Amino acid sequence: MSATMRAAVCVRAGGPEVLELRELPVPAVRDGWSLLRVHGAGLNRSELRTRQGHSPSVRFPRVLGIECVGVVATSTDPAVPEGTTVAAVMGEMGRVYDGAYAEYALLPNATLMPVGTTLPWEVLAALPETYLTAQGALDALGIERGGRLLIRGGTSSVGMAAAAIAAGSGVETAVTTRQESKVEALTADHVVVDDSGSLGGSLGGSLREIWPDGPEYVLDLVGARTAVDSLRLVRRGGTVCVAGSLSGWLIQDFEPIAMIPSGTRLTAFHSETMKGRADVLQRIVSEVESGVYRPNVDRVFELDEIVAAHRCMEDDQATGKLVVTLRHE
Repeated sequence: MSATMRAAVCVRAGGPEVLELRELPVPAVRDGWSLLRVHGAGLNRSELRTRQGHSPSVRFPRVLGIECVGVVATSTDPAVPEGTTVAAVMGEMGRVYDGAYAEYALLPNATLMPVGTTLPWEVLAALPETYLTAQGALDALGIERGGRLLIRGGTSSVGMAAAAIAAGSGVETAVTTRQESKVEALTADHVVVDDSGSLGGSLGGSLREIWPDGPEYVLDLVGARTAVDSLRLVRRGGTVCVAGSLSGWLIQDFEPIAMIPSGTRLTAFHSETMKGRADVLQRIVSEVESGVYRPNVDRVFELDEIVAAHRCMEDDQATGKLVVTLRHE
């Protein structure tokens, strides 16, 4: 193993250009932490927002990246020996300590999820954060078979994963997109163009044509900007789960009594809940291998293309997941 590694370092808050490719020392292993040879990392909008300076607790310079897949290079955990294929998600990766945008990552043993798979790295890298978030959010909604689910932010990687999981569970789904050009890429029972932000636009009107009394469940991946509207769209007594931050994290002037209809439930999901859930991830991987789930990998970048990858994410060019792969000599 070389003493140094390539890493994309976020040197300060700003645009994609603040991500600089640098040569860094390979992290030294310590008790309770193991060294992972990173082979792939899914990109996430939380990383974009951290790069922009919206994570006050993050100090720069920092190697971003909240998820990765690879092989254990040096282990301090007998249950996860060297050579094990693993995925890792969250646990403050890429925020409190350096994360996935590097050839090697030193990670807490508690975040490592061993997985048996024949999937190529770029496909495996698209799964952990996306599918664990989708599964966890659907669990938080408490969806029952035969229910009706609206997914707002349907072209996001989590939205597409949630639609696939819900469909496999016998749930009728409708997904939204703001762009007509992305309609054909979506797989669901109903696809609705959300033009509610335009003059005369109405998501509610389009939705009533499908479900006159509304869906029982809404998975809101857009977040702060649409959460209150989602509470109006869901059937009275239904449930809204906010599990995304495409429009930010804070709902301005939120008045719960005035804005949550009586009997309607508002909940949320954070992917930290699924940290270390190797059993759930293994089931997801098996479903992908058998063709039940078909991950939507939009584009695959290499580490030295990280600026272009973030620009693609920031400009909303992707339909599905963006992935970075790392080559090892």
